[in-house]
Amino acid sequence: MTTYRVGRVVTPDDVLENAWIQVEGEDVRAFGRRSEGMPADGKRPEDLGDVTVVPGFVDIHTHGGGGSSYSTTDPEEARKVAAFHAKHGTTTTLASLVTASLDELVDQTACLAELITDGVIAGVHLEGPFLSEARCGAHEPTLLRPPLKDDVAKVLSDAVRMVTIAPELENGLDAIRQVVDAGAIAALGHTDATYEQMIAGADAGATVATHLFNGMRPFHHRDPGPVGAALNDERLLLEVINDGMHLDPQVVRVALAAAGVNRIALITDAMAATGMPNGRYMIGSLEVDVTDGLATLVHGSHSIAGSTLTMDVAFRNAVTAGTSLVDASRMASTTPAQTFGWYDVGSIETGKRADLVLLDDEYAVQKVMRAGSWLD
Repeated sequence: MTTYRVGRVVTPDDVLENAWIQVEGEDVRAFGRRSEGMPADGKRPEDLGDVTVVPGFVDIHTHGGGGSSYSTTDPEEARKVAAFHAKHGTTTTLASLVTASLDELVDQTACLAELITDGVIAGVHLEGPFLSEARCGAHEPTLLRPPLKDDVAKVLSDAVRMVTIAPELENGLDAIRQVVDAGAIAALGHTDATYEQMIAGADAGATVATHLFNGMRPFHHRDPGPVGAALNDERLLLEVINDGMHLDPQVVRVALAAAGVNRIALITDAMAATGMPNGRYMIGSLEVDVTDGLATLVHGSHSIAGSTLTMDVAFRNAVTAGTSLVDASRMASTTPAQTFGWYDVGSIETGKRADLVLLDDEYAVQKVMRAGSWLD
């Protein structure tokens, strides 16, 4: 058991200044303000300086980072992705797979299942292939397919925790029900749906909107479409890529005003080029050029192809734009964790897993703890 002196601790409801936090084994044992007393456990507290302690980030949508990708059958490559993002504060994550053949997705999921067993990742997110060709973004259009029952069943497994589906596709609503019945979360995205079709997707059981605004028919004041439906429907968690490139910061403000922090999850949608120099990379089977952090397809539409964002930057962007530490922490950790039923992570509370991120006064990561152990 170790007690740490810190600058402040961000809880679900408050920011405790001149604080302390105590870790026992893998869990948070206690925390509080130093002015209200510290536990006398017979050991000298360890002073971590004037840092801000926030809960480990929970990223429910990421494809790669540090030059490696989750779209692989090499578990060591996948481990490199998780390790890269852990250094940026992501202590709980889904591994997102882009569109590929059904057999490839089955093989990649089987590879990632090993990491789930080892506690490295929390599950797999299938972002394709059941997407709209009109809004496919960085997904190979020739591999897209309607979500027919047997095809959906083929790619589902205990490892799959979320599947993105365009609800307007043939069998789309039935597929959403099939995913939910299998115990996974159905997400609505890469969609050209009408407002009504998007609502029908939520009626069928979908609870997440994949990267709001991106990969969706644009909002129009006479045709609100999937964006308007997602903002209005309180059943949907809204993923937001807060890198300043996918969405203008004022658009993020609009989403926050409409939906609130309890319905928004900051995500990275990061691809292999994250943390790497400018150059040419792959996302799935597609070539991507990365220039000054912006990833775009080399051929075809030249669409934005994933991001080079990390969760610490997404969090910092939220705070510097005026979001409170408590609310930014909720969007980066608590809200996505609660949506997936991961109640042992996502907030600093007694008895929860000691996943802690130490930030300096500019909100840059200084140190990361996962399950009570400091990461190298």
